[in-house]
Amino acid sequence: MIELAEVGKNYGAVSVIENISLSIRKGEFVVLVGPSGSGKSTLLRMIAGLEAITSGECRISGRRVNELPAKDRGLAMVFQNYALYPHMTVYENLAFALKVQGKSRQQIDARVREVAAIVQLESYLKRNPAQLSGGQRQRVAMARAMVRETELFLFDEPLSNLDAKLRGQMRVEIRKLHETLGATSVYVTHDQTEAMTLADRIVVLDKGRVEQVGTPHELYENPQTRFVAGFLGAPAMNFIESGVAGQEAGQVLAIRPEHLVQQPLREDDLRLDTTVDLVEYLGSSLICHCRMQDQTLIAQLTPEAGKSLVKGQAQTLYAARDRVIGFRGNQRVPTRLCA
Repeated sequence: MIELAEVGKNYGAVSVIENISLSIRKGEFVVLVGPSGSGKSTLLRMIAGLEAITSGECRISGRRVNELPAKDRGLAMVFQNYALYPHMTVYENLAFALKVQGKSRQQIDARVREVAAIVQLESYLKRNPAQLSGGQRQRVAMARAMVRETELFLFDEPLSNLDAKLRGQMRVEIRKLHETLGATSVYVTHDQTEAMTLADRIVVLDKGRVEQVGTPHELYENPQTRFVAGFLGAPAMNFIESGVAGQEAGQVLAIRPEHLVQQPLREDDLRLDTTVDLVEYLGSSLICHCRMQDQTLIAQLTPEAGKSLVKGQAQTLYAARDRVIGFRGNQRVPTRLCA
């Protein structure tokens, strides 16, 4: 559906996108994720035709679109800002693009009501945007994109203005909508939870470059760079600097908090002698912040396992060796530990 070949973007002498090549299959839900300034929104806007491409080529459905204006690329875009017409009803907001296209009144009415039913807005068609909740306004914005009957949807951080509970609800709705329409979706977010729960594949970006592409499971279980390992996961991955845990010089060890336990499972488990600094009870889990020399480790334990933990007490933690990942600089390397 989308083919990016060595795509780059410069603002004068400043490079913000560096030679990105990426293929997105028809019907796929791909999430572009990364910190602020990583280039994810710029890349999406280049696909949309809202930013000029400095170098390389962008093809949509096999057609080169570098020089095509946004309106001719056959896509619809949903922004962080809903950008609804405040003086129009929900019905009129949805119908506006179809009127511009010259559709008949009957065609407009049928399409608006069809899309309103999909996003559960039938009973709100006579209301103005000011009379809607944030989640309802976001559904109107998505519905306005859907009425164009396109096969490609681009989402630029559409949920960032919503509270945490509503974001969770809208994530489910967006994923269901994607599956109902069978369209191709490209979604930009800085929120790793959105990326992990929505995506068929995730593209992790940093400083205008692709760090890694893969399914949520692949990126979480097998990060190929230290950046990806540290970016995905909550609580964040632990990084143990050289010499603390018996690793070879210059190697950093990485362990997920949920892979740290209080009792060894095998004789060769990695042993980490720590002191408890802080205990956080989260209901379904317990987060233990521990100190090991001048480093902090976070262990995610069951409430039952961690109920006896007290600040200042010694606590030995263990990790299975096949759960320990090695990095040298930003690159993953074979993990080497002393026996």
